[in-house]
Amino acid sequence: MFDVGFSELIVIALVALIVIGPERLPRVARTLGALMGRAQRYVNDVKADIQREVDLDELKDIRSTFQDAAKSVEQSVNQVGQELQATGASLEQNLSGAVESKVEPGAEVHPVPDEIAAAPAQMDLGLEREPAADAAAAPKA
Repeated sequence: MFDVGFSELIVIALVALIVIGPERLPRVARTLGALMGRAQRYVNDVKADIQREVDLDELKDIRSTFQDAAKSVEQSVNQVGQELQATGASLEQNLSGAVESKVEPGAEVHPVPDEIAAAPAQMDLGLEREPAADAAAAPKA
């Protein structure tokens, strides 16, 4: 800030000693040091406040960027979901049209009972065995 060298400080100290006097110089130096400390704390507080405001603005910018990205992802997911629903509906129409075209005219179509439709899910085919059960069932030589 100021370019004050050691020789300038000695000159200032000598002038202060002559003008103020040796009795009051320690008290003036203490008061001057306290005032300088207050000024430094005030400047540091202002700097910290400014830095907090800058950081807050940066965080707000980042938050808005993430919100925009989240909105675009949500829109694309909704669009893909709608496309999947449309594709599923068209597949269902195609399948129902194919089934109707294979049924002979005049033939009576009976719906499949729920018990029979759910039977494959309830059947135990024995494909999921534990290795310990297989070892116990194997003959010993």
